[in-house]
Amino acid sequence: MPQPLFFTPSTTTALDADAFQDRAHRHLHYLYGERADEVMRRLLTRLSHQTLPHAPLQNPPDIPLWSERDQWLITYGNSLVDGDIPPLSVLADFLTTHLTGTFSGVHLLPFFPWSSDDGFSVIHYREVDPALGDWPEVRAFCEYGDLAVDLVLNHVSRESLWFVDYLSDSQPGRDYFIEMDPETDLSAVVRPRSSPLLVPVSTRRGTRYLWATFSEDQIDLNFANPDVLLEFIGILLFYLQQGARVIRLDAIAYLWKKAGTSSIHLPETHEIVRLLRAVVDHIAPGTLLLTETNVPHEENISYFGADKAHMVYQFPLPPLLLHTLTSGEAGTLAAWLTSLPELSPGCCFLNFTASHDGIGVRPLEGWLAKHEVEALTELMHRFGGFVSMRRQPDGSDSPYEINITWFDAMKGTRRGVDHWQVPRFLCGQQLMLGLQGIPAVYVHTLTGTLNDLEGVERSGRLRSINRRRWQRDELERLLETASTTTHDVFFALKTLLDVRRQEPCFHPDASQRVLTTPSELLAFERGPLRDGRRLLAIHNVADAPQPLTPLAVELDDSHWRDIVSETQWTPQAELPPYAVLWLVGS
Repeated sequence: MPQPLFFTPSTTTALDADAFQDRAHRHLHYLYGERADEVMRRLLTRLSHQTLPHAPLQNPPDIPLWSERDQWLITYGNSLVDGDIPPLSVLADFLTTHLTGTFSGVHLLPFFPWSSDDGFSVIHYREVDPALGDWPEVRAFCEYGDLAVDLVLNHVSRESLWFVDYLSDSQPGRDYFIEMDPETDLSAVVRPRSSPLLVPVSTRRGTRYLWATFSEDQIDLNFANPDVLLEFIGILLFYLQQGARVIRLDAIAYLWKKAGTSSIHLPETHEIVRLLRAVVDHIAPGTLLLTETNVPHEENISYFGADKAHMVYQFPLPPLLLHTLTSGEAGTLAAWLTSLPELSPGCCFLNFTASHDGIGVRPLEGWLAKHEVEALTELMHRFGGFVSMRRQPDGSDSPYEINITWFDAMKGTRRGVDHWQVPRFLCGQQLMLGLQGIPAVYVHTLTGTLNDLEGVERSGRLRSINRRRWQRDELERLLETASTTTHDVFFALKTLLDVRRQEPCFHPDASQRVLTTPSELLAFERGPLRDGRRLLAIHNVADAPQPLTPLAVELDDSHWRDIVSETQWTPQAELPPYAVLWLVGS
């Protein structure tokens, strides 16, 4: 049985009706001024008509928000296909067959009808893409664990009915979008892409120019219109009704636009996050909000808080870990980990190495020099990857993200390709799994998928390199064959995940202390717990053996056990290349 912790774990907190109305009205007044009373009445009417039979309405306040058993799988609904069987059913069956008890939940990437960007250009928010299945297939994932769903609220497909309304000058969509005079000075706007910010559109009223942060098919929505906000609160409630426990706020940083500003992280955006938090705390306590903001670290964690998001992605982790494992130098990663603030109760990092998107470069700002970033992007080119660009205010382009599978990113070091790919890959995964927070593993990391260059050629999108669709029979054959890389990676990661879920020192709220080591080693302590139990995670990030003598003070007794090998650990002279120890002692 897990030992008692030394802290009080974060728990759910219900928001009663009076407290909710006070908070919600305050947020609405900030956003809409004298219209706040009207919008508040409409919001309360919408909430009063909502029942959430599948949402965690009955969770009492003392139920923990998370534990060491929490770890998520990130996947598209069609990452695994099998003939005419609905892909969502194929995925659910694969999880039951191979991964029962391994993950606590699934982040099911957008499964709605869409027109581009593999689901992130949504046509219908309340429908399931019939090519994937239907709502019963989505709800079935709740039987496996927690369901995380994307609320794609910054933009909508130009094939949506709202956009058709706009083109025909009809309600409600007529006022859902942001028109701009193309002569307006928008040079201060922070861009995540190199495409034009304004898209010309032919309407019944003539040509109009609309704000489009990400692409000409993803037209931004106008949250200065309260109708748009209320519409998305309704969509949020619908997802909760379908059983979602985690709501991922996609591209939230760009939500509110204002000419003459950066139009990123504006105060109004933060106020909307606060309002959504008040809604879920009131109507479905235990629901988690996760913000997606691929930006430098200080900007990213600004979305944390008791009245904001419960969770944010650790966006600096993937590129810093990539730098660490390809350079053999962990000092920068250790310095960043040491700089992380102590989190407030009810806040938690989501740790990951790869996802459906690329590996963000912007989070390296302030941590790696320009020449180090250039060396990293050039190396990823050599390993078969690409680099997506973004437009700077001066009109120049700069790297935004690296597009490559995590397994191919581990091909070698700056000296080139070598034979350490699998150990290096597993070292990085084990390092991520041990950090304070909740880990999330992308399906193509779990299977050690190679770069899908054919997918890039078919789609014309660089991100397709890491969005392969596995044929289930092919994947099953590889998993059954012990000599394949897919088999070795899958079952090694499954073992690590299964071990991690049983270790109380990995509770997301357990403390973390980075130890002083040479740059070839990264070591940190998790705990200690109330009974004195603590865990030392020690990683050799280099391709040569490293002595453990610098950790002699920490390893000053013989009562350490490696929980992965399940053996009593005895002092040894060296740690092999890319080897990791999870040592538990008291």
